[in-house]
Amino acid sequence: MRTVEKRCMYLLIALAAALLGLLVFVRWVEPRFAFFPFPGEAETPRDFGVPYESLTIATKDGERLRAWLMTAPAPRARIVYFHGNGGNLSNWAPILAGVVRRGYTVLALDYRGYGVSTGHPTERGLYLDVEALVGRAWAEADTRAPLVYWGRSLGGAMAAYAATLKRPDGIIIEAGFPDARSAVRGSPPLRFLSLFSTYRFPAAEFLNAAGVPVLQLHGDHDSVIPIGLGRELYDRIKGPREFVVIAGAITTTQPRETRTPTGPPSIDSSMDYAVDHLSGCQATRCPVWRTSIRGRTGPRYLPRPASETRARTSGRWWSPERSARSA
Repeated sequence: MRTVEKRCMYLLIALAAALLGLLVFVRWVEPRFAFFPFPGEAETPRDFGVPYESLTIATKDGERLRAWLMTAPAPRARIVYFHGNGGNLSNWAPILAGVVRRGYTVLALDYRGYGVSTGHPTERGLYLDVEALVGRAWAEADTRAPLVYWGRSLGGAMAAYAATLKRPDGIIIEAGFPDARSAVRGSPPLRFLSLFSTYRFPAAEFLNAAGVPVLQLHGDHDSVIPIGLGRELYDRIKGPREFVVIAGAITTTQPRETRTPTGPPSIDSSMDYAVDHLSGCQATRCPVWRTSIRGRTGPRYLPRPASETRARTSGRWWSPERSARSA
């Protein structure tokens, strides 16, 4: 009897030790799976013909973050841009410069550990970075220009979190996902390890807490963040939202993508769609992108579920009244 008891005790001790070791391993490996920062600053918007101001933003835990402010004269909107989990601001410089050339003022940040920002990235650390950026973003700005948060991939969760701190007029999410566990669901080993992970990135939860209109953009050939994850995020959002598929596009965390079958690079397709409709909504107060664009090349709508009532998502993407309330 004592022998059986001892064996059970040893087995429980071994199991506890294995679980503890697994927990320590997951805590060590999770930032290495979640973040792929590049050091330095090889290119800036000036290399693409756009003047900019280099900012240093301090976080409340002592990190110093690099940000770029690119100002357009009489801007149509103010955009706070949150990039994905790979690279640094230099990788996104051509994209940001293109947005500015279309008449939008842009503020973009390198998270801690990216580019020349200090520190090491963690989920909690990135939230502190977002808090610092939102506190810096146009505290005394002209409220006639709408405020838009634009997040790509992991940056979508950051944009959603930012919206819970300071309400924007709208959010654009490229290649988004509802939360961290859903993003690794397709890999059985990662799905198992996620049970012990502290990382959540609950984009859907943040978006529902913020309650602002959301425009989702997703490439139907995305192999990193499959389009099913984007649709799952869409289904979890309770407020006004629209889902747009970029036909043939690969909107992954890599900013410089292959060309689509219709010609233009997929990132350009999504950027043009977003900024063009921002302009149109500012001029006409359009409800959340209801106009059909079937038959055109480039972006297209993913049909709404037949059970969905349009009246329930009749909020406007932007209007002067919404802008005044969110200032």
